[in-house]
Amino acid sequence: MRFVILLGVVSLLSDATYEGARSITGPFLAALGATGTAVGVVAGFGELVGYGLRLVSGVISDRTGRYWAITLIGYAINLLAVPTLALAGRWEMAAALMILERVGKAIRTPARDAMLSHATAEVGRGWGFGLHEAMDQLGAVAGPLIVAAVLHARRDYRTGFLVLLAPAVLALSILIVARYRYPRPRDLEAQARHLQASGFPRVFWLYLTAVALVAAGYVDFPLIAYHFQKRAVVPEIWIPLSYAVAMGVDALAALVFGRLYDRIGISTLAIVGLVSAWFAPLTFLGGFWLALGGMALWGVGMGAQESIMRAAIAGMISPERRGSAYGIFNAGYGMIWFLGSALMGILYDVSLTALIAFSVVTQLASVPLFLLVKVRAAE
Repeated sequence: MRFVILLGVVSLLSDATYEGARSITGPFLAALGATGTAVGVVAGFGELVGYGLRLVSGVISDRTGRYWAITLIGYAINLLAVPTLALAGRWEMAAALMILERVGKAIRTPARDAMLSHATAEVGRGWGFGLHEAMDQLGAVAGPLIVAAVLHARRDYRTGFLVLLAPAVLALSILIVARYRYPRPRDLEAQARHLQASGFPRVFWLYLTAVALVAAGYVDFPLIAYHFQKRAVVPEIWIPLSYAVAMGVDALAALVFGRLYDRIGISTLAIVGLVSAWFAPLTFLGGFWLALGGMALWGVGMGAQESIMRAAIAGMISPERRGSAYGIFNAGYGMIWFLGSALMGILYDVSLTALIAFSVVTQLASVPLFLLVKVRAAE
């Protein structure tokens, strides 16, 4: 549990850094002259690169066993790209830095999750990953609030990016401490469960299909923020605050659904899908209060995606192949997220109704597949 908490603190500070930045990158790109299509493509491509590279990173982690080195390099790139956004003079430069930040996250995530999976074996997969995600999202709440305070005082996006250098440096410092206190995280899993040794079980691929449907219909926040600013749905200062609301719900949902996952398993994701699928109509068609309600539902889905989905992987795959499994999982997730985000960015400029229909239908389509995964896993 101490290892989970220590990595949770690192994630808290890291999320304060890059989620604080993500809360304003949509409006920042718009201020630099980007279109809705450009915002959707940049956000989606960032996720594509950020998730696609996890395939390579995961395989390298398993083959070399250098989980800590890969994690440290990834965090450094991930975090230091954020304050550099303050120097961007064109939307193309800002977009490149946004993508670089996602690259850093891609490098470090499979290795970190593999290490985390060893510790959660004893405390409960759902609870361990849920607690980590909750701490992660506390930072995701703090970051946008910090940026909102800067915007209120200075009304300057660049200053907001510069302020985020402080949590970035602190996160890297604590990560180095964790490296020396726990040099061999795999030792935390006393009795490793050996599952299919070569390849991956069929239920894993069925699970990826269900997750892909969720990813395809999940609108990335930069496009939502772009909509809020363009249509004046909420005051400018409420754009990062609405993201903070979503991240707060995310943290609570991760804890609640993490506990539920340890009790009923994959069925938890079916429940989440039925609830979170309705964020799109509220967010894109509603006024101030309905839009905030939509952001809360969006946060529920994100809480599940960032915690329970990772916990399920740990229960399907043997320890020696988890880095690769997380890499494959995230690569597939990211590719579909990119295609979905790019399509929804285009649909935004053409028809909000079509965007909303696509989002809701694809997410609801994942529900029966998650239930089928539960049946197949029990066979």
